[in-house]
Amino acid sequence: MFSHQLSIFDIKLSDVSTEHYVSEINGLVYIKDYIDQTTHNYLISQIDSFPWLNDLARRVQHYGYKYDYKSRGVDKSMYIASLPIWAKELAHKIRKKYTTDLPDQVIVNEYMPGQGIANHIDCVNCFTDTIVSLSLCSSCVMDFVHIETGARKSLMLEPRSLVVLSGDARYKWLHGIAKRKSDMYKGEKYIRKRRVSLTFRKVILGD
Repeated sequence: MFSHQLSIFDIKLSDVSTEHYVSEINGLVYIKDYIDQTTHNYLISQIDSFPWLNDLARRVQHYGYKYDYKSRGVDKSMYIASLPIWAKELAHKIRKKYTTDLPDQVIVNEYMPGQGIANHIDCVNCFTDTIVSLSLCSSCVMDFVHIETGARKSLMLEPRSLVVLSGDARYKWLHGIAKRKSDMYKGEKYIRKRRVSLTFRKVILGD
């Protein structure tokens, strides 16, 4: 099934990536152009060769472990299989700089224009202290809301960019994507198209 996939050396990070530490939110890092365009296209072709689930309003794929949206949990019984090669290679690259643990669970979300996700904090008891998400295909604005003060911050997530949530960004700020077909950001209008996100997490398993 994976014979047509690239080797680990073919997942290429961009030579022109830039990191931006969002000063208003401790632990939020945005990496523009994290992967190159060839890798982006390869990942989309791989993702679209796998079956999609229609459990939610948006289509999703689960790798490593299946996340139960109803119980909002994950445990050993939800193990599917080891990550596919492309996800495993990305997980290793992400770990080199942005996570302590090697991610072993990936959720792929597809957002069509008009779709979004409610403001939330990724399950604290299910996943370790760093959440990493890679954006593909189209840009969108992600909104952040502080759980205590209600302070708000928005961040444009561009195709091929990586966003890292740790510290306060992981535990004290809700994040979400509004349901709309376009975004206004810094005075400019951005029309949404199909967007695919890959969220990498490390599962916390009980004894």
